[in-house]
Amino acid sequence: MAHVSLRVSDQEKAMMESYANLHGVSLSEAVKEAFFEKLEDEYDLKLIAEYEANPPTRTYSHEEVGKMLGIK
Repeated sequence: MAHVSLRVSDQEKAMMESYANLHGVSLSEAVKEAFFEKLEDEYDLKLIAEYEANPPTRTYSHEEVGKMLGIK
């Protein structure tokens, strides 16, 4: 398994440890989770921006989809 280190101030480390303790995880796990959540959020925002820039030409209501699927 790879090892990553980063430099933070004593105050930042204390805040990070408090957050990890509050959520019952190790400092390493808290940092890893925060990083990947941020990455996922940015990806989601990119997809939304792309969708809004090129919206579909046709959308369907819930009722229309239900009829198409034969459930309404």
